[in-house]
Amino acid sequence: MNDKVKIDISEQQVEQYLRQHPNFFHNHLELLEQISIPHPSGSAVSLISKQLEIFRNRHHEQEKQLTALIEIARDNDTSFTRLHKLTLSMLDADSLESVVANLDQVIKEGFITDFVSLKIFRENPESPIANLFAPPETPALKHFDSLLEKNLPTCGHPTLDQAKFLFDKNALDVKSCAFIPLVFPEFKGIFAIASRQKDRFHYSMGNLLLTQMGEIIGTRLISLFRH
Repeated sequence: MNDKVKIDISEQQVEQYLRQHPNFFHNHLELLEQISIPHPSGSAVSLISKQLEIFRNRHHEQEKQLTALIEIARDNDTSFTRLHKLTLSMLDADSLESVVANLDQVIKEGFITDFVSLKIFRENPESPIANLFAPPETPALKHFDSLLEKNLPTCGHPTLDQAKFLFDKNALDVKSCAFIPLVFPEFKGIFAIASRQKDRFHYSMGNLLLTQMGEIIGTRLISLFRH
């Protein structure tokens, strides 16, 4: 008579065996119907159901990551297109008048915004464009001291004094604004984009695109000043 020998196998050994033999259940499909896994609700689910749940969750997470990457790529493509159009418009501008006109058109169309303002802080009484130049001693410039000192674009709601200086009669309609300081050895100034929508330009928005815009505009202005 043969005595049955009882063999104790730990959970770790079972786990190690299954990891080393991932096709085990594939070769023993009948076991899947007999295995259930406790569920937090108190009921039990089959191993296949549990695996499907895990796979679905992983698939959903991967879809979310892919969607986020696509959105980032789309935003980057949009930013590149806007900068490209801005660059072409500045290259095409052969005078201060055409710079102002091209900026107004490209920015309003490309950024879907309402108001555009360019202010240059230097003397130029002969300029044919009204209010483009502001002498450095202009009292209103003190409202932009912090912005010029930091020399970083910023977004948010302008003060009434800032809005009046930049947008004149449209000041009360401005609910949000992107300020782009133009700080160069040759001149200082402000380029601003504004909207009637209060959340169009939010303080949490990144400033890389705005910085590049300021460099493009400033470089073209310097070239025209030298002529």
